[in-house]
Amino acid sequence: MSDRLTVLIVEDDPHVLLGCQQALALEDIPSIGVSSAEEALAQVDADFAGIVVSDIRLPGIDGLALLTHLKQRDPSLPVVLITGHGDIGMAVSAMRDGAYDFVEKPFSPERLVDVARRALEQRSLAREVSALRRQLAGRQALEQRIIGRSPAMQQLRELIANVADTGANVLIEGETGTGKELIARCLHDFSRRQHKQFVALNCGGLPESLFESEIFGHEAHAFTGAGKRRIGKIEHADGGSLFLDEIESMPINLQIKLLRVLQEHSLERLGSNQSITVDCRVIAATKADLGELGKRGEFRSDLYYRLNVVTLELPPLRERREDIALLFEHFLQLAALRFDRGVPELDRHTLAALTAHDWPGNVRELRNVAERFALGLPVFKKSGQADSNALGFNEAVEAFERNLLGAALERHAGNLSQAAQALGLAKTTLFDKVKKYGL
Repeated sequence: MSDRLTVLIVEDDPHVLLGCQQALALEDIPSIGVSSAEEALAQVDADFAGIVVSDIRLPGIDGLALLTHLKQRDPSLPVVLITGHGDIGMAVSAMRDGAYDFVEKPFSPERLVDVARRALEQRSLAREVSALRRQLAGRQALEQRIIGRSPAMQQLRELIANVADTGANVLIEGETGTGKELIARCLHDFSRRQHKQFVALNCGGLPESLFESEIFGHEAHAFTGAGKRRIGKIEHADGGSLFLDEIESMPINLQIKLLRVLQEHSLERLGSNQSITVDCRVIAATKADLGELGKRGEFRSDLYYRLNVVTLELPPLRERREDIALLFEHFLQLAALRFDRGVPELDRHTLAALTAHDWPGNVRELRNVAERFALGLPVFKKSGQADSNALGFNEAVEAFERNLLGAALERHAGNLSQAAQALGLAKTTLFDKVKKYGL
């Protein structure tokens, strides 16, 4: 069903059905007409955006039974009943059972439009409230999945919560190891597509000879070795999300085909002339500047503009050093659980070394180091210390202090008195440092 608010009319009299649809069309209200309750139930799923107007007298399941079925699926769905003169009492009783309103035959087009408009307004408001509740729940859950207290990560979580449920295509930019697939999965998991497939494809990990078949699929005998039909990644992601990692590696000729799919919402398998309708959200990720590649003719600019409706930028770990201790402790607990070990204590020297390191491998490298530490191995393989040139002395001291204070505040749920006591600092000193570091 479309996301636009729609009136689903259930009426077995074709003349009445046509008249209802014409009256709504004249007021620019979209509608769908069906002749039975069974057809209506097939149209209305959990995400149905609209209202239902149904005659009480129907072949098979009647309008009252349909009301019961619909209210079980979605208690907030407005259902308007069409009743004959002798059914008024029945309709009033149905309103006590959850019907929004009723119209009595014969009714004027103005009466139908007025009731439909009011019901649609109520439906719109209910959906807005529901979306806000999902967004709030998503923000809380995102904090558990996307870890970090830095302003950059707070802003990133806020943006994900705002766009996850919109269905807009997203381009994720970031260095290797910054967590682009995690962000893509969050966009999928906090959207209404969460119950459908999340399909991931690394564009840099496929030879060009297999790429077209892998993403678009093929029919049996479409080429040598194609013994049977294969469903491609795009088709497999129908209704869900398609994650294209390292999109900059996609061959130019296939970029053209992907652009056509995004524009027309359809594709053809290799070896077939049949057009297949697909509806998937595309989330692309890149470690390159696609805009610059487009200027050099190495990436299609028109595809770039299709993909970056929303752009999420993942900062490298060296630019959010205040998150290092929190992330390291998280990975350390996971590693200890995985290796069936106790969680080793993180001393100040180790924390200083972690903070000063430049982290060229970003979060992926940090997780690897946490696993080594959980096994009792040195944090850094050579000297046990971080790169001496990664930070200047003052920057290293400030980064260490920021991490230490942030971790203490985290442990004491933001209580300044308890954190100051644990750190051996005066409360006023801690307060000044909290302001200094934006904690």
